[in-house]
Amino acid sequence: MSDRPVVTRIAPSPTGSMHIGTARTALFNWLYARHTGGKFLLRVEDTDRERSTQGAVEVIFEGMKWLGLDVDEEPVFQFARADRHVLAAQDLLAKGRAYRCYMTIEETAAEREIARAEGRAIRSPWRDAEANFNDRPYVVRFKGPQDGETVVHDRVKGDVSFKNKDLDDLILLRTDGTPTYNLAVVVDDHEMGVTHVIRGDDHLNNAARQTLIYEALGWDVPIWAHLPMIHGPDGAKLSKRHGAQAVGEFDEMGYLPEAMRNYLARLGWGHGNDELFSDEQAISWFELEDVVSAPARLDWDKLNHINNHYLRLADIDRLAGLVTKVHSSRDLHLAEGDAAILSRTIPLVRDGAKTTLDLADATVFALKRRPLELPEKIRGLLSDETRARLSRLRDRLAGQGDWTVADLEGLLRGFAESEGVGLGKIGPALRGVLSGGSPAPDLAGALVSLGKEESLGRLDDALSQPA
Repeated sequence: MSDRPVVTRIAPSPTGSMHIGTARTALFNWLYARHTGGKFLLRVEDTDRERSTQGAVEVIFEGMKWLGLDVDEEPVFQFARADRHVLAAQDLLAKGRAYRCYMTIEETAAEREIARAEGRAIRSPWRDAEANFNDRPYVVRFKGPQDGETVVHDRVKGDVSFKNKDLDDLILLRTDGTPTYNLAVVVDDHEMGVTHVIRGDDHLNNAARQTLIYEALGWDVPIWAHLPMIHGPDGAKLSKRHGAQAVGEFDEMGYLPEAMRNYLARLGWGHGNDELFSDEQAISWFELEDVVSAPARLDWDKLNHINNHYLRLADIDRLAGLVTKVHSSRDLHLAEGDAAILSRTIPLVRDGAKTTLDLADATVFALKRRPLELPEKIRGLLSDETRARLSRLRDRLAGQGDWTVADLEGLLRGFAESEGVGLGKIGPALRGVLSGGSPAPDLAGALVSLGKEESLGRLDDALSQPA
């Protein structure tokens, strides 16, 4: 196994949204494959035909695309491989490692009660019988050992032992001949060449059963790595009350994919005290042995901090596109020239933004149409004295050549000094006139965002209104 190129996979079921835990598992598989120069594959486990829909499949593809986790081969669909799974079950029957079980539902329930009382897994009376009734329904069960232990050698959990008497003879084929999960997973992983199975630790018990199937088929057992669960901020199981759970929801809440990759990587794995790192650094550093076995906790403050970091690094045109989508979703549709306004405004407001939703909120003031309807509170600031002062400031601004933050900050300070007042006497009214009561950056930033013509126009509109 150690001489084979590393092959990892993510194998989600298309039965709903792509959960944050699945996203983290996909990321760890992707990182390890890239770290080792191996392959990262995708298998869609669509055997639940009632719940598996094309729409749900698209959700998986969209989630992977948004996260930026590229796969190295075309996706595999498990349902289409049912014939391969059946052949493996027939091979186990031929080897005496599986058997036909004719127990009825009632008989199975009775045996389960007896087994529970005796502290063992259920055993079928057909386990050692040589019978083949063509006229009776049956399942095909795996014939596992009844004594000894099965050891799962796990890169995260260490060696985990399971008593074989506690492992039931699991069903491989149902009465209708369809394969079950544990058989299908083993066959698919083997035939896809998967060397490392990296998944949530809710599958740890399955690893013991799957190990026995691998051994019975004479196949190499993959290297196991079972990841800790993700809990809510309060340490309880993650649920809707903790906020977003699905990848698509984080997108809608204004988080950037590179921020999510950075944040998810820190949920259960780390490199020293590094909180912020690039994809290239994560790929270089990632080792399975550095994954912790304790559950990780969703921390919104950390996620917001990381997202703010990436907002400050992101390309302005890209952010403008994302902010435009947010505005459109709120029925604020941009007009010609608004893209340039966003490009001027975003650099001035993104330092304080946690998400692209915050960015959108902070740019609303610059997109308002004249004349602005000033809230009563702002109109109350426009006393005769303040109007006269803003009129003089308007003339000073009209004569300003360079319209930059630094130049306008100097102009505002100089004007306040010439008026013999502090900026606090000018700022609230000026900010209100420029923003219409919406959140805005500092005064010089607001002027730059609006541009000279719009800034003067808003001042003129306010000053022309009756007191």
